[in-house]
Order: sequence, then structure tokens, then C-alpha cells
Amino acid sequence: MSCNSNEFEVYETSASGNKLTKLTVFTPSDNPSEIIINPDKTYQTITGFGGSFTESSAYLLNRLSKKNRDTILQAYFGEDGARYSLTRTHIASCDFSLNNYTYAPIEGDLALENFSIEEDRDDLIPMIKDAMAISKDGFNIIASPWTAPPWMKDNKAYVGGKLLPEYYDAFALYFNKYLDAYKAEGIDIWGLTPVNEPHGNGNNWESMHFSPEEETDFVQNHLGPKLEAEGKGSINILGYDQNRAGLKEWVDVMFKDKASSKYYAGTAIHWYESTYDYFPDDLQYAHNKAPNKYLIETEGCVDSEVPKWRDDAWYWSKEATDWGWDWAPEEQKYLHPKYSPVYRYARDIIGCLNNWVDGWVDWNMVLDKQGGPNWFENWCVAPVIVDPDNDEIYFTPLYYTMAHFSKFIRPEAKIIEVKNSDNELMVTAAKNPDGSIAIVVLNQGNEVKNMSISIGEKEKSLSINAQAIQTIILTK
Repeated sequence: MSCNSNEFEVYETSASGNKLTKLTVFTPSDNPSEIIINPDKTYQTITGFGGSFTESSAYLLNRLSKKNRDTILQAYFGEDGARYSLTRTHIASCDFSLNNYTYAPIEGDLALENFSIEEDRDDLIPMIKDAMAISKDGFNIIASPWTAPPWMKDNKAYVGGKLLPEYYDAFALYFNKYLDAYKAEGIDIWGLTPVNEPHGNGNNWESMHFSPEEETDFVQNHLGPKLEAEGKGSINILGYDQNRAGLKEWVDVMFKDKASSKYYAGTAIHWYESTYDYFPDDLQYAHNKAPNKYLIETEGCVDSEVPKWRDDAWYWSKEATDWGWDWAPEEQKYLHPKYSPVYRYARDIIGCLNNWVDGWVDWNMVLDKQGGPNWFENWCVAPVIVDPDNDEIYFTPLYYTMAHFSKFIRPEAKIIEVKNSDNELMVTAAKNPDGSIAIVVLNQGNEVKNMSISIGEKEKSLSINAQAIQTIILTK
């Protein structure tokens, strides 16, 4: 039977100008693409969607008028906005900081008596607390260090090097001190990764190398036991935290046996391996290796690009490049063609949700017209771009792309089965805790697509514009 119109709500963002626009008129067709939703067959439980609190973003917010600062935070965390539910932040400095810093600068201070988060008080902590005050449902925070304090490493530097084994306990204490310091500010941290990108980043900005065996040793014998002893056993430790092509090697070590798995709550991944491939086989492998653990995408962004200011069309056109376009090894260049930023986001999120990933976190929430500030000049794009000198803000199409997922697929939702007759459409669906069903459809083509959406005995004829993302909500 067909559904009443008021049972379906359809929101679209498109190259033609829709921005989470509610649609009520659709093009009829005799040969629609068939999308069949089966709410009875469920997959992973959603942890959340969101973006990252960085010093760069927080610094820029502080330079804006109160009105524009509030507008941005409401857009990300308010009930009428994207309703971000899962976020990330950095422990001490990263490339999107204004300078290098550590919370424990005194060499040999094994008890970390001089530990201090003072560097975060002007910008990072106020941004997080203001977001918390706005968010009705709250959000979880994953925290990641880009490096240990340099004096704990074999090269004594912020960039590169390895954590010396004699400092494993001191680095575990560093995490514990961080959790306590942020809790004292009223900020609870939900999860940790032992280090961001343990393979390194070409020795460009803050980094620290771990092999799978070294990180698992650190978690199994130092970090996990320390947090447990301090009554913080509920903190979710996510291993790895880098690109998906390395997943198999890492999960084989992390989840080798009961002892190695004990303190790992799951696996964190990034997307920089490719601009189009979301590596479904690797994601499936990681899930099957640890089916009851989290699998969360903790970082992704349009990298190696200066943002295009108030040019919506650019985000829908195949013009963006990334680091791999410039200097990936020859045998990997095929993974890094030019791409459309909107498609890169939507394609990856849908691909992840259809392959057991339960959370997806964007990188910087706010950057300036240069793609910074960034002490290394590692320019990137964010969903919201600002011009602090003129107190102007620009919500790019990437903001609306993220909102198609974060606003409508809520924590504790279950991904459900989708059968899709049209290979030119990408589709995912979830059943929310309130019983509503959210279906996200991506049409990368240049033609309108007509669709027949079936859920049990209910059926609805809809259409999606060319170059568009739709979220279709079936109310309970």
C-alpha cells in the first residue's frame, strides 16, 4: 500500500542549490529505481557522527563576533542544526595548533608533577564547554595525542621517533592526568587512541611511531591497567587510528587473543588511503576479527587544498586534490584522482555504514580562507570557513553533507538491510531508537532519478535531483 505523504519527510542538498531543503513535490515515473528497506535485518549500532575540536577552530571562533561564534556552534550542536553526537580532540598540540606544545614539558618528571593543560584554557576548553551547553542530547569525545612529550621519545623531538619503553608507564600516567584535568573542567572524555597515525606522516608535523605489536604492548601492559587501577576502565581505548589499508595487519595483532584484546574497545580508522575507495573488504575483515568492538572513522577531511570561499559549485565539481595527487608513490597514484568533495564525504560515509563502521568523525569544524591556521602550513578544508578579519562565515556544502547523517541517524540507531536495484545510486538506512527510519541516498549522476521506496507494506514514489544527497525519514 502507498504511504500518506505526512509519513515521509524528504530533505535534499544538491548542486542545484538545495541545502537540507524539505521537498514535497516529486517527478513521477513508470520505471523507478527500487529501494527495499528491511528493518527486521539489523547490523551495527551507531555510536555517532560529528567533527573535531581543534585549537585552530577554537582560536578562529574566538576571533569572531559572539553572534557568529554562536551561529556556528548552534549549527553544529543545536537541535535545529547538525546535532553532532560524536567528536574528537587532540591531546596537546597537533598540526592544527598554533604552535608545538606538550602538557609535560619538564624532562625527567616521571611523576608528571608539572603536568598542565593551561595551553587549552583560552580556546579549546571554552569551545568544548560552549558546545556542551548547546547540545540537548550531549556528545561523546575521543581524544588522541599526536605524540608523547618529546623527552619520552628516542629522538627527543615533536616530530617522528618512538616512545622509549622505559617511559611507557609515564605516558600511561600522562593519559590519566589528562582525563583528570579535563574532568576537573567539567569535560568527560569517552574514548582515547594511544596515538594519532602510528605509521607517521612523513615526518612533517607532530607524530610518534608505533608498530602494532608495540602499541598493543603499551595498551595491554601499561595504559589499560593504569586506567583500570584509577577507576577509569570505562574509557574506550581505540587502537590503530590511521588509514584503512593497514587494518588487517593491525587487527590481527590487537585482537590476537583474549589478553591482547582485553583493553581495546575497538579500532579507529582514517580515510586518506584513497579519494574514492572506502576499502569494504578491509572494513569487513576488521569487523569479523572483533565483531563486538567499535569500528570508528576518527578523521577525514579535504586535505592539501586551500578552501574555496563562497563557491558552492566547487564542492560539487571534480576539482579537489589531496596529498596523494602530488606525492603518493607511483604505484598508489591511481587511488588519488581529482574528486568532488561532496561525493568524497557522502560516498565514504555511506560505504562505511554499509560495512560495519559505527561512527564517523570529520576533522576541523572551522578553518579560515587559507585552510588554517596551521603551524606547518598543512592547509585543509572544513565544513565551515570563516574570514575573522571581516567577521564573515561560510557554510560550505560539506556542512550540509555531514548533517544529512548526523542530524537524522542518532546514537543507538541500528543500520538495517537495503536492497537497491540501481548501481548508480548509493543508499544506506538506519532505524532510530524512536522507531523512525532514516534513508540516505546519493545520486552522483547528471540526471534526476525516480525511486520507489518500500518498507514492508508501505511504498512511496519519490525522486532525487541530479548531483544530490537526500535523507528520507519515515516517521514511526
